[in-house]
Amino acid sequence: MEKVSYDIENMLEISFTENDDFLKIRETLTRIGVASRKDKTLYQSCHILHKRGKYYLVHFKELFALDGKESTISENDLARRNAIAKLLEEWGLLKIIVSEQASTPLAPMSQIKVLPHKEKSEWSLVAKYNIGTAK
Repeated sequence: MEKVSYDIENMLEISFTENDDFLKIRETLTRIGVASRKDKTLYQSCHILHKRGKYYLVHFKELFALDGKESTISENDLARRNAIAKLLEEWGLLKIIVSEQASTPLAPMSQIKVLPHKEKSEWSLVAKYNIGTAK
C-alpha cells in the first residue's frame, strides 16, 4: 500500500444550522456506508472531524492519511463522501461551505446504503476508524 499525501486542504468543510446537528449527523453517519447484505454488516464511510475550530465531513481513509498511516484513498472514496455530504445537505443537517468542492466526483446513491433508524438493531454497524482513539 502506498501512502497518500493528504492534508486539511483536501477535506470538505461543513457547517451546521442547529447546535445539536453535530450529534444528529454523527449518529446518522453510523447508518450510511457500504453494506454487506449477506451478513447484514454496514461499514461506515464518513465521519465528522473538528479541527482548528472548523468542521469537516471526511471519508475514513482521509483520516488514515491525515494520521500519516497508509491509505488507499481513491476517487471513488471521495465520490462517496461527496454524495453523502450532498444527501445530508438536502436533509438540512449541514451546509457544505464550498459546494463546488462536493460536485465532482459524485457517486451514484446505488453505491451507498442508508440504513433506516428502525432497522439499526438488525445490522452490525462497523466503523473502520474511531476518532479520538489511538491505534
